[in-house]
Amino acid sequence: MSESGDGPSERGRVGRRRFLGSAGTAAVAALAGCTSLPGLGYDRDQSSFDPEILPYDETYPSRDDVTMFRRGTRRLGYYPDAVVPQSVDVEWSIPMNEIGHTAAKSSPRPTPAGDRLIIPDDTGKLHAVTPDGDRQWTVETGASTSLGFHGTPTIVGDTGYIGGYDGSMYAFDVQSGEMVWKTSNWRLHGAIAIGSSPAYWDGVLYVVAEYNYPWQEPSGTMWALDAETGRPLWHDDRLWGMPHPSTAIDPATERMLTGSNDGVCYCWEFPSLEPVWEFETDAEIKGTIPTYEGGAFVGSWDGYFYRLDLEDGSEEWSFETGAVTMSNPGIDPDSGVVYVGSDDRHVHALDTETGEELWSTYVGGHVIGSLTVTADAVLVGSYDTNLYALEKDTGDVRWRVGNIGHVTSEAVPHDGRIYYAERADISGYWNDDTETVVETPGHAYCLQPTS
Repeated sequence: MSESGDGPSERGRVGRRRFLGSAGTAAVAALAGCTSLPGLGYDRDQSSFDPEILPYDETYPSRDDVTMFRRGTRRLGYYPDAVVPQSVDVEWSIPMNEIGHTAAKSSPRPTPAGDRLIIPDDTGKLHAVTPDGDRQWTVETGASTSLGFHGTPTIVGDTGYIGGYDGSMYAFDVQSGEMVWKTSNWRLHGAIAIGSSPAYWDGVLYVVAEYNYPWQEPSGTMWALDAETGRPLWHDDRLWGMPHPSTAIDPATERMLTGSNDGVCYCWEFPSLEPVWEFETDAEIKGTIPTYEGGAFVGSWDGYFYRLDLEDGSEEWSFETGAVTMSNPGIDPDSGVVYVGSDDRHVHALDTETGEELWSTYVGGHVIGSLTVTADAVLVGSYDTNLYALEKDTGDVRWRVGNIGHVTSEAVPHDGRIYYAERADISGYWNDDTETVVETPGHAYCLQPTS
C-alpha cells in the first residue's frame, strides 16, 4: 500500500486529463462537451436536491419497484439479508453466451416482484426465467447482429432497461418481453456499443456509450435519457477511451461518477451534472466504482486499487496488487471492508479507511467480474471456471462450484438461491492463426442449498 500522494497517479504522466483535474470546476466545464439538449430539457436543480440519506445496508433509489446491477446506485454489491449455504448444488442451468468477446458477461437480475429473472445473452437475446428455471420468454434484439449484451438490466416496475453492443438503448416489458422503446445508436451520435448497466434516478437513466470517433480515436459519452420515452436529455462527450464501467451515484455527497479506458475517473455534481473533478491513473479503468462513506473505490490496469475523496477527487490511499485490476469491488459497510479481485488471481480484503490488507485468498485465475458481499460470505467468479464462496472474515474457501467457462458475471443471491452466468468454452479466440470454435456454450446457473 502507498500513502496518499505516493501512488502511480503522482508518478505517472501529466496530460490533458491531469490538467483538467487540477484546473477547477469552471475550467473543466468550459472544456467539457456537456450539453442539455434543446427542447428536451435536463433541468435538475442542485439547490433543491435534498434526498433522504440512507444507511449503507439500504439502496438507492429507496423504492421497492426498482432493482439494478450491484444492488443500487452506490454499486456496493452488498446483500445484507442473504446468507450463503454451507454447501450448494446446481438446481438448474440454461445454455446462453456463445461469443468470445472478453468483456464480463451480463448478470441475472431478479424483477422487483421476484417472480422471474431477466438474463441478457451475448448473442443479443433477452431471456425471462422463473426462479425454478422455467423459461417464460426469449426475444431477439438489434444487438443480435453484434456482440449482444454485456450489461445488466435496470428494472423499474415492469420495465427493464439495457444497452447493447449495437450502441442502442432498449426498454422492454419484463412480463411479456415486448419492446417499449428503442433509442437507436444514431440518436446517441453513432455509438458503437453500450456495455455499462444504467443507473436510474427519478425518471432518468444515466449510462455511458462507446465510440470510434472523433479523429478515429476510441471515445465515450455519458448520457441522461428519459426513462419513459428514451429521449436523450443531456450528454458529456469528454471521455476518452471506450468506457465500460456502470455509472455510480452517491446522494450523500451529491456526486455521480464513472471510469473509462483512458484511465480517468470522471465525477459530476449530482443531479445538476456540472463536472467537478477528474482523477487519472496510468492505465484503463474498467471496473464499476462503488461509493462508501465519502470515498470512491477505483481499480486500474496500472496494478493499483485506489480510494478517492468524493468531494475533490484527491487520492486518500492506494493498494498495489501488482497486476491488472478490473473487477467490480464489493463493500461490507457493517465492517468497513472492501473486497477486490485482480489478475494476480487473488481476492484482497482491505480496510476501507486505511487500505490495510486484512487477508488475501488465491482463487486459481484472473478475477474480472463482480464480488458479491452477503451477511457471512463473499461470492466471486474466477477464470479457473469456478464460483467461490469465501468466508468474509478470513478469506477461507467455504466451497467452490466448477463450471464450463470463465465466471465473470455478478453472483446474485435471491430468496435462498444464487444466480450467475459464465462465458462459453471457446478455443482459438486468442490465436489469429486458428479458427475460433465454440466448444460448449456458456450457461446461466441457479445454486440451491444441498438438501
